Amino acid sequence: MSALHNSFKAALRGDGMPRIGLFLGLCNPDSAELLGGTGFDWLLIDGEHGPNDLRTILAQLRALQGGQADVLVRVVDHDPARIKQMLDIGVQSLLVPMVESAEQARALALAVRYPPAGVRGVGTAMARAARWNGVPDYLRRADGEICLIVQAESRAALEALDDILAVEGVDAVFIGPSDLAASMGHLGRPDHPEVRTAVLGAIEKIARSGKAAGVFATRLDAARAYGQAGARFIALGTDTLLLRQSATSLVLAFREGADQAAGTGY
Repeated sequence: MSALHNSFKAALRGDGMPRIGLFLGLCNPDSAELLGGTGFDWLLIDGEHGPNDLRTILAQLRALQGGQADVLVRVVDHDPARIKQMLDIGVQSLLVPMVESAEQARALALAVRYPPAGVRGVGTAMARAARWNGVPDYLRRADGEICLIVQAESRAALEALDDILAVEGVDAVFIGPSDLAASMGHLGRPDHPEVRTAVLGAIEKIARSGKAAGVFATRLDAARAYGQAGARFIALGTDTLLLRQSATSLVLAFREGADQAAGTGY
């Protein structure tokens, strides 16, 4: 924690293969720690759809500290007070959902910075991020190491994308195909051709702007296409989905094997 360097933010500026990640919704430090050693470049603790709160997020941050994967957190909304709490417990890479205008993006950029550049409250004596005043240069360096990722996941967001990309302090834009599909009239069909075309176009626009593009894609063919279009970081799924898929596959495999054995007469 004494090193403020944000390796995820630094990696977004580089070249090479997209960084792959996973969303965490199990709210459990043990499963988070386990997944931190499986080879993912980054893990995102989800406070929007996952039933995480400040304490469960803090527990998972501690479990992942010193691991291989960079850690991101998705907050539930745009509340600057909640964002301040996340930053104070040590979150450096923050994903904010449902950003649909430059005005919202500017407000978020202010929320993650200290005055005079922003409005983040100063309370380092109680902040884990500053090691409770144990990091002498925290206030000077903190702003530059925060990675603000805004999530574009609606028609309105894509229409405002140029303006959002022009906002100073926004480091990356993450496309959410599921909500985008719903807003385009394709609820539950994030792989609809119209949605995929819109996602590809948005990724290419973000990449041309010089900012980093991210996207959620559970299908590997879609993930690869988005990477080729310029996505710098890609979420390949969720811990909950992986657990359910693995469990159901195991059950089906056993039952199918048992049926085949019964058919042989043994």
